[in-house]
Amino acid sequence: MDTRQLETLLAIAHHGGFAAAAQAVNLTASAVSQQISALEAELGAQLFDRNRRPPALTAKGAEMVRSANAILRIVSETKASGTDGAVRGTLAFGTLRTGATSLVPKALAQLNDTYPELNFRLRIGMSEELMTEVVSGQLDGALVADHIAVPPSLHWTPVINEPLVVLTPPGTTARTLEDLIDAVPYIRYRTQVPLARQIDTEIARLAATPRQVVSVNTMTAVVGCVQAGLGFAVVPQTAFQDMITAALNWFPFGAPPIHRRLGLVQRASSSRQEVLATLITALRAQGRPADDHD
Repeated sequence: MDTRQLETLLAIAHHGGFAAAAQAVNLTASAVSQQISALEAELGAQLFDRNRRPPALTAKGAEMVRSANAILRIVSETKASGTDGAVRGTLAFGTLRTGATSLVPKALAQLNDTYPELNFRLRIGMSEELMTEVVSGQLDGALVADHIAVPPSLHWTPVINEPLVVLTPPGTTARTLEDLIDAVPYIRYRTQVPLARQIDTEIARLAATPRQVVSVNTMTAVVGCVQAGLGFAVVPQTAFQDMITAALNWFPFGAPPIHRRLGLVQRASSSRQEVLATLITALRAQGRPADDHD
């Protein structure tokens, strides 16, 4: 087998089919099929159930995907290691969407100053799926939210303890949540992530129920709706950090103010520990450091 076959196998698993993988790896569908057939012949096992449409991974195929991730990671790290001690290659890093607007890009810019020969691949997703990709080796690390189960094979390092705030539309003078609920509609962040569940839980504890005017599934859109004057919202401070929100006021959410923790997960035996440690320092410099209890 060669690395091209393994890369093709991972492309099929990631993109969900031979045709989509062919586009991703810049091959014809026939060439993709030939590579997988050759790999199956060498292994003496079927990697895909071709009776299903699209073809689905067999148990052996799923096992081979895990092995391919590990093999390609070792190959990449070996190629990247230079005799001059410089850190090269690509750092594959994941982040939840609220970290992708400003927090992580600024931290990567700092990292680039320290490791000028290192490239970055940034993956945006939900905390649970990002952790799965760290476990499988597709990502070197990821910035994820607290209140999720971290697999035992991963190491979690708290990075930022950020406040949740009430963001109010232009012209709003209310300075308490109770007054705001009486006068202004509510914009709900509605998606299956820990932050949305945390906000919903705290809103449900209020004596008054806000009048929901719209629900959206990205925090950028939530802030945009507030800017447009549709209503107020509860957001983490990083959601509007560095955005043009001069006309918007905000105040802490909860008494005492409620926070959420963001942390970096990585494999316990990661070869990128030095780089990720530097990234943790850069991330902490962008916000309020979390209490480290691990």
